[in-house]
Amino acid sequence: MSLRTLSLPLLLAAGTLTLSLTACTRIETGEVGLRVNFDKTVDPTERLPGSFNQTVVGEILTFKIQDVAVGVDNMTPLASDNSTVKDFDMTVVYNVNPSAVSELWTTKNRTFHGLSDKGGDILLMQNYVALSARNAAYKVARGYESLKMADNRPLMEQQIRENIIRTLTEEKLGDKITVSQVQVRAITPADVIVQSANELVRAQNELKTKEVEVQTAKKEAERIAALNANAGAIGYMNAMANLKIAEGVANGKVQTIVVPYDFKGIVNAK
Repeated sequence: MSLRTLSLPLLLAAGTLTLSLTACTRIETGEVGLRVNFDKTVDPTERLPGSFNQTVVGEILTFKIQDVAVGVDNMTPLASDNSTVKDFDMTVVYNVNPSAVSELWTTKNRTFHGLSDKGGDILLMQNYVALSARNAAYKVARGYESLKMADNRPLMEQQIRENIIRTLTEEKLGDKITVSQVQVRAITPADVIVQSANELVRAQNELKTKEVEVQTAKKEAERIAALNANAGAIGYMNAMANLKIAEGVANGKVQTIVVPYDFKGIVNAK
């Protein structure tokens, strides 16, 4: 047998191997795959991460199921003070149970799902979770005044997450979708609310300034009244002091000259 005859099977085998490798889809970590057969039916068995799946016949759909982030932006919920929040943005992170991928894809409306930024992965129930999160945010925001939302951000995040989970449970999705985190990224009160708050702070500062001025004037009035009330006592103390000085001089204990307070000096002295 010639070398050329031997090489032909090897070439065919190599070509088959190359074709097999290029016609395979590997499921990455954090993803689950589903096979779509040539007749467009979906195989109910999920393809798990690490598996290689041929795509010579049919195709493999990949679904990102771990830490799927949903941005819910530009919301304008109504606060408890009946003011409309100018902007409310948040992010919801959820995970999909791998064993529920086939059921969710084949039984739920396609509009419930989304696509990754690059369009390579299907994000199961992304749009549904976003809608549930939006409804939860509007409901929770109604319990807080507009200017107090920022201070209560952690509590609001917890309550929004609880509301989303409650909705999923009511729709029999609680064991299929797990909401792991809710992060409120921005809360911007209405301009009129901010303006009113600034005016209130300014008025309060002016009131405090006036209160200080009143207290200062009151203390000064009390000081003057006390001095006037003790005028007689001060005169008495001055008279006693002068008496002590006179007694000291008379007894020779003080070597000094007492000069009258209206002394004008010695005039015409020779």
